[in-house]
Amino acid sequence: MSPVKQVCCRLYHSAGAGSRWCLLTTPSSVATLAMMWCRSEMLRRRAREEDDAVLIDMASLESGNGSSYGSTTHASEAGKQQVAPSRVGSSAKPRIDFVLVWEEDLRNKESPNHDKTDTHEFWRDTFLESLRLAGLDVDQRDVQDEATAVHYVLLRAPWAVLCYYAEDLRLKLPLQELPNQASNWSATLLEWLGIPNIMLEHVPDTPPEYYSCQFRASKLQWFLGSDNQDTFFTSTKRHQILFEILAKTRYGHKKKGLFGIDQLLAEGVFSAAFPLHDGPLSAVPENSQVLGLTQRQVLLQHWARWGKWNKYQPLDHVRQYFGEKVALYFAWLGFYTGWLLPAAVVGTVVFLVGCFLVFSDIPTQELCHSSDGFDMCPLCSDCSFWLLSSACTLAQAGRLFDHGGTVFFSLFMALWAVLLLEYWKRKNATLAYRWDCSDYEDIEERPRPQFAAMAPMTALNPITGEDEPYFPEKRRVHRILAGSVVLMMMVAVVIMCLVSIILYRAIMAVIVSKSDNAFLSAWAPRIASLSGSVVNLVFIIILSKVYVVLAQVLTRWEMHRTQTEFEDAFTFKVFIFQFVNFYASPVYIAFFKGRFVGYPGNYHTLFGVRNEECAAGGCLIELAQELLVIMVGKQVINNVQEILIPKLKGCWQKLYSRRRKAGKGAHPAPWEADYDLLPCEGLFDEYLEMVLQFGFVTIFVAACPLAPLFALLNNWVEIRLDARKFVCEYRRPVAERAQDIGIWFHILAGLTHLAVISNVSSRAARWVGYRAFRDDDGHYSQTYWTLLAIRLAFVIVFEHVVFSIGRLLDLLVPDIPESVEIKVKREYYLAKQALAENEALLGATGAKDDQLPSSESGPSSPGS
Repeated sequence: MSPVKQVCCRLYHSAGAGSRWCLLTTPSSVATLAMMWCRSEMLRRRAREEDDAVLIDMASLESGNGSSYGSTTHASEAGKQQVAPSRVGSSAKPRIDFVLVWEEDLRNKESPNHDKTDTHEFWRDTFLESLRLAGLDVDQRDVQDEATAVHYVLLRAPWAVLCYYAEDLRLKLPLQELPNQASNWSATLLEWLGIPNIMLEHVPDTPPEYYSCQFRASKLQWFLGSDNQDTFFTSTKRHQILFEILAKTRYGHKKKGLFGIDQLLAEGVFSAAFPLHDGPLSAVPENSQVLGLTQRQVLLQHWARWGKWNKYQPLDHVRQYFGEKVALYFAWLGFYTGWLLPAAVVGTVVFLVGCFLVFSDIPTQELCHSSDGFDMCPLCSDCSFWLLSSACTLAQAGRLFDHGGTVFFSLFMALWAVLLLEYWKRKNATLAYRWDCSDYEDIEERPRPQFAAMAPMTALNPITGEDEPYFPEKRRVHRILAGSVVLMMMVAVVIMCLVSIILYRAIMAVIVSKSDNAFLSAWAPRIASLSGSVVNLVFIIILSKVYVVLAQVLTRWEMHRTQTEFEDAFTFKVFIFQFVNFYASPVYIAFFKGRFVGYPGNYHTLFGVRNEECAAGGCLIELAQELLVIMVGKQVINNVQEILIPKLKGCWQKLYSRRRKAGKGAHPAPWEADYDLLPCEGLFDEYLEMVLQFGFVTIFVAACPLAPLFALLNNWVEIRLDARKFVCEYRRPVAERAQDIGIWFHILAGLTHLAVISNVSSRAARWVGYRAFRDDDGHYSQTYWTLLAIRLAFVIVFEHVVFSIGRLLDLLVPDIPESVEIKVKREYYLAKQALAENEALLGATGAKDDQLPSSESGPSSPGS
């Protein structure tokens, strides 16, 4: 008989406290189960003898009620306990889990800010002493020259502290190793077609997959690798534990906000706080097969280099080194970029069709060959007449985008966006299952330390059964409504800026049209529009910087319970503002410009200035210009900033570091080398850039079929650029868990619905041949109203058809792949079966024990 171990986890409530209990069983053999149970009892006895020496006092932990969140009381007791020699050998060189840094100016000790310096020193000393009481090993190293002293505090968590906080944080640790099941749909398709896959590459040290379970110190022996304390907790787990301690440790009164490393960094008490990278950054030749590469070197060689632009991203390696949140961002970015490829191909074909039609379209040719036959009405009250033939170039440019192919492309992109999100949900579900974070937000995520400190009361969590900090929902709603008022005020400011730009365009068009130069006079509307687009981009960048700071303050004030809720609320605020900020001008051009001009002899005005009208080539060419300036211009600016600014900052940091270490002649220590890197600023800006791009590509794609191509080229650069920043230029961020891309998915879904409405409304109506008809008195004719009714009916019917197709696709494409559903149900079944068999075995063993003499009684029944 081959006893194959099936390891499962079953969540149930025991004695009023929810916890995950791990059961080891062999469903195929009750006898094997009995032998394993007896072995487990021997391990339990030995564990009980060693827990008091090696782990935190388990009796004190079991007696706790789980309400110690935000407190270091138990950890302090753990730090004071004497730890017996480990059951396994430990490394001679203790690892460093976290680094705190502060700089001291030695030249201005008697400065006017002396009191502030003393306060910072008191806070710092109190904070470090609290960390020692929490059980951390604190070691300080100093580097100084004549002017500056840089102090490095090296933190390390002992085994007992790691075990206590791993249980408190509900960290999941591996029970049984599984084969890695990573796959790509494109690889599967190419293999089925028999086509060589140039994107496939073998990346060494592929992380295995595991059955995992929430850590319980009393069940330590069930977890893989528990016999080696040095490697049992991975570097990312250790970083999460250390950051949790740093985020909750006080240096003053908690209710006054005097706690946590984030507040100390904001106050300037510390200059930086970061975990160390996995070894130095040393480039490895691309064709070399060097053994023993660090995780960072593997990522550098197979991910964070430009030569890998045509290879799959090693997402499992990224997740292992940076955590699920960063890995999910790169998974989304790669998935979105891959889907841009068919959109870019179709868009390029549509653009080439437009290029062919420019020279074969009869109305355009008649306009260009009209010579001096048609005089057009003046563009202002004191302007001269102008010739229709002067607009030949504009008409030809407009024909590039205004043809039947763009109508087809609009509908194609609407359905493309729907399918993209449906298949991303499947991809996200697969990754969440493989990375064991499907239930992170519902069960595992703890309240934010800031929320726990400032919450006025506690309440029972209905899911975990634990007493947690609580903020009344009614008060939070009131604060959210107050923040919404501020948001609307900022939106009003954006609209005022848009009106100013509209007036600017109208005035500039009048001024340029009065020029004696025939070329400038004919191109007056286009010159005004182009300069207005540049001014609009400047407004967008300035207002964005101001509002982000304001949104951070409002979101902190709203008291959101978890970090995920906090980030979602902040993201939603900023995106609403950025949506209006970036899309207000294109929406005006696409749907409102030229609609309220009037007619010769009765032109409409805005603040005394004649309303804008579309140029001879139509508003679509102007919309294409606006998209190119804002979307492509913003992408170019962002990429230049992401390349140059880190380089300049890095050069300055290294120059400053060399001046500080001049004459020492020694290689920098790892903490010094990492301090010279740039601080990681999170993923918000990266997501925002991609989501805004998605909006431009889907909502206004009819105006510029080349938008998906520009987005594809940008994203190919963006993937490797972001990867290089994280691996080479940024300090290592704390690995954060996540089960999806958060509220960004719902924002993308909203943009998809807007894209369907926008594309159908702006382009489908072109098929009915609408034109404005007026009688001799300037009133709309009956033909106008008839065509308007046909247009509205056509748009409504077409929107319903597109939405119906999208809904059908939603139903046909399951959110969770069938293979993942089968695996989840299989694990649930094994857990249920294991629990039932274990209870039956325990009952049978208990009955047998009753018949034995007391001297021959078997081991006591297990606690689980």
